[in-house]
Amino acid sequence: MNKGILYVVATPIGNLEDITLRALRILREADFIACEDTRVTKKLLSHFKINTLAISYHQHSRLTKIDWIIQQLKSGKNVALATDAGTPGISDPGNILISECAKNKIKIVPIPGPSALTALASVSGINMQKFIFMAFPPHKKGREKFFKEITAAKYPVIYYESPHRLVKNLELLASFKKNASIIVGRELTKMFEEIIRGTVPEVLNYFQNKDKIKGEFAVIIY
Repeated sequence: MNKGILYVVATPIGNLEDITLRALRILREADFIACEDTRVTKKLLSHFKINTLAISYHQHSRLTKIDWIIQQLKSGKNVALATDAGTPGISDPGNILISECAKNKIKIVPIPGPSALTALASVSGINMQKFIFMAFPPHKKGREKFFKEITAAKYPVIYYESPHRLVKNLELLASFKKNASIIVGRELTKMFEEIIRGTVPEVLNYFQNKDKIKGEFAVIIY
């Protein structure tokens, strides 16, 4: 019996029009979809009238869940892997399943598309031939070391941040390298999308003067 295929499917980070025709076809044709949060993925599936079964696979999933997915693939089923938003395997648990599929010689096919990382890089207006991606900063232990590494980097650094920690982390950046330039993308592709540019103190001042900070953030420091 031929093994199935794991399709790594990028889904919109906000604007549903960003999904590709190929992604829609794969989501329809897959035997099931392994997704970070079935509630989030079902909203996407419902919007495009896709009835494929969605099962949860996330960072707290047990190894037995991964083993079960691998067995389904070995039995010939095709599986679509999707995260809540963006490209699986980048700063999410998808890489663990992908690694296991590679070990079991299961074919892995990327279905490329939206990513906050590439979306912000594409409008940065700076030289991005070389850059460093560092995902989310640690919440507590290692946080100071994380930002010291960023400010000492030879190339532009992109990282993700939540609204609750943005100001504190910009304050930390300012304490290490005030003259650094920064680009912050908020709610990329969504209705209230913003791209803010300036020095670290200038961007910090912008957000300190906001009543409430909402949304998801991608940050480039250079």
